[in-house]
Amino acid sequence: MPTITTTDSTSIFYKDWGSGQPVVFCHGWPLNADVWDEQLNLVADNGYRAVAHDRRGHGRSGQTWDGNEMNTYADDLAQLFEALDLRDAVLVGHSTGGGEVARYIGRHGTGRVSKAVLLSAVPPLMLKTDANPEGLPIKAFDDIRAGLRSDRSQYYQDLSAPFYGANRKGSNISQGLRDSFWMWSMQVGFKGAYDCVKAFSETDFTEDLKRFDIPTLIIHGDDDQIVPIVAAGPKSAELVKDATLKVYPGAPHGMAQTIAFKDKFNADLLAFIRS
Repeated sequence: MPTITTTDSTSIFYKDWGSGQPVVFCHGWPLNADVWDEQLNLVADNGYRAVAHDRRGHGRSGQTWDGNEMNTYADDLAQLFEALDLRDAVLVGHSTGGGEVARYIGRHGTGRVSKAVLLSAVPPLMLKTDANPEGLPIKAFDDIRAGLRSDRSQYYQDLSAPFYGANRKGSNISQGLRDSFWMWSMQVGFKGAYDCVKAFSETDFTEDLKRFDIPTLIIHGDDDQIVPIVAAGPKSAELVKDATLKVYPGAPHGMAQTIAFKDKFNADLLAFIRS
């Protein structure tokens, strides 16, 4: 398997398909690079170099005890950029991966990045605070941790329903897609999964978003049950200079894999890359 080794000796797995301008994908929690396979194939088929990695603790990457937080995730991504000599890249992040993209730009700038896409992303801040009253209360994230401790396999099976909107009336979400979510999720080490809850929920990306100086596309569904839109996409669009915000009516959190929305997302993604 293709991997790089970070400065703290962690193995990071990655996929590298096609050739041309790189498009780099960062996945959500608790998944891995496989969730992006259709988009990787799409951009590689259209003359781009498609790259996606498994975040540390997830998938085929090393399961470290330490470093399961946004600064280290962003630094791992920077080391992947350097090892593969990625330049002029389009950086795409979904959910927690959107936080990874934001923190990468906040810490490492845009010298190697020409555009960014934030899809159903956690920035600027998921947690409810005095300064962020639209956020989710800490109990929501404590409940996630409790689910992991109690029966994480069943928890992941249950989570797939709101993730893809399978719990909505008239849903056409297949059992196969939900099974894929469970399979990817079960590859995350317990420590990495547990620590990442704090990373995606309590990290404030406000200052990172203010450092964006590249064209940025922000996409969010207004029926996102995982990262509710009220504290996410529109707020990020206000912080990123000249960002383009697209709200998909009825779209769930995992829209990029759903029959109802993936074609629209893929078309918007490809058009933005080409623009």
